[in-house]
Amino acid sequence: MTTSLRPRRAGARTAVLAALTLAGTTLVTAHAVAAPGDNGDVKIHKVGTPFTDQRNEPKVCDFYLAAFNFDDLPDNQDIEWSIETQPLETNGATLADTIQLEDDGTGHTMPLSLPDGQYKLTWKIVGGQGAGKHKVFQVDCPTGTPTGTPTPPGGPGGPGGGPGGPHGGPHGGVPAGGGGVARVEAFSPVAGAAAVGLIVVGGVVYLRTRRRADGAA
Repeated sequence: MTTSLRPRRAGARTAVLAALTLAGTTLVTAHAVAAPGDNGDVKIHKVGTPFTDQRNEPKVCDFYLAAFNFDDLPDNQDIEWSIETQPLETNGATLADTIQLEDDGTGHTMPLSLPDGQYKLTWKIVGGQGAGKHKVFQVDCPTGTPTGTPTPPGGPGGPGGGPGGPHGGPHGGVPAGGGGVARVEAFSPVAGAAAVGLIVVGGVVYLRTRRRADGAA
């Protein structure tokens, strides 16, 4: 009498397929439940790019950082970031600070400057585990433009305007820099007004002196 093994093999195949299906479902479910903040991102923007623009600009001169999609984080949760040379250089220029998030999970820094070169931005949730996420970008300012020179407001201002508009205030403290020349841009309206005042006063004095000289002649 011959015994067939086909039913047993078919049963074994069915069991294996069922196990694989269950394992796949478990993996998909685990992946779908992302940790808070995993969907967030930090973009590099040229000064003047609107805050709401979610493009990343990997080649900049003066720039700022913009955070998006961190709305699933608890209230008062911020993002810490750091920038260092890439590859890492001894005494290379560095910057580090935090981005204070708004209720909608967005935020941005004030304008930043670094010497020309390639850098790596690293960020993570304050108090978060792991090395964080990162982006590599390049600072390349036009020849003859000193890095760190205050840049006039380039954004359209108002809601969504770039740094310098009415909503262009800093969302975070002054970044801590180290090595090289790393600066946070700042331009005082008082200083500009004082300069204009000196020009006007100088012009008035010149006209009065010229009139007196013409009268004497």
